[in-house]
Amino acid sequence: MSRYSATIAGAVDHELVIKKSRFLTHIAPVGSVEEAEAVIAGIRKRAWDAAHNCTAMVTGLLGDQARSSDDGEPSGTAGIPMLEVLRRRELTDVVAVVTRYFGGVKLGAGGLVRAYSTATSEALDLARLVRREALTQVRIEVAHADAGRFDNLLRDWAGHHGATLGEPAYGAAATLEVWTPALEIAHLTDAVAAASGGGVVPVVGVERVVDVPE
Repeated sequence: MSRYSATIAGAVDHELVIKKSRFLTHIAPVGSVEEAEAVIAGIRKRAWDAAHNCTAMVTGLLGDQARSSDDGEPSGTAGIPMLEVLRRRELTDVVAVVTRYFGGVKLGAGGLVRAYSTATSEALDLARLVRREALTQVRIEVAHADAGRFDNLLRDWAGHHGATLGEPAYGAAATLEVWTPALEIAHLTDAVAAASGGGVVPVVGVERVVDVPE
């Protein structure tokens, strides 16, 4: 099983009104806790007159870092419900801020949990997702005359094994690149060996996080 999670392709904004309270949600992709904190600070500065700016963030390839804040709402009624929405959708490298302008009608603890959860969920419904996956670079070098055949092979193989093609390079020979889950490397090696009669040996390179559109 490969290591992956999902994030959003770009920031989204959404407004929800419940019993005259306005819940303004801003969700953005971030690369670190520091970036998330900067997004939060920017919104708090802009919405300085709001009753609350509640937050939730998940970062790290495996979503292993998480933080949330109720920002003055009753404990457990805002940040944690927002965070649970992010968790349920298996998102990472994302920060959510729900700004509440109080409308004069109290919602109660259950009402607040539903409001902050719904505000976050509805905003995410507007987002386009990308899968973030740890993939390993594999390169093969072939004669120019064989480049088209092996490009087709890799393209077809990648589509069935959770891999993605990199940029080819053309020098004295053609160098083709595929980024693949680590556990699929042996299968790729077998496919290339079968297609080349054992004449082409893949070279395994570095691992990196790659964004793959859903």
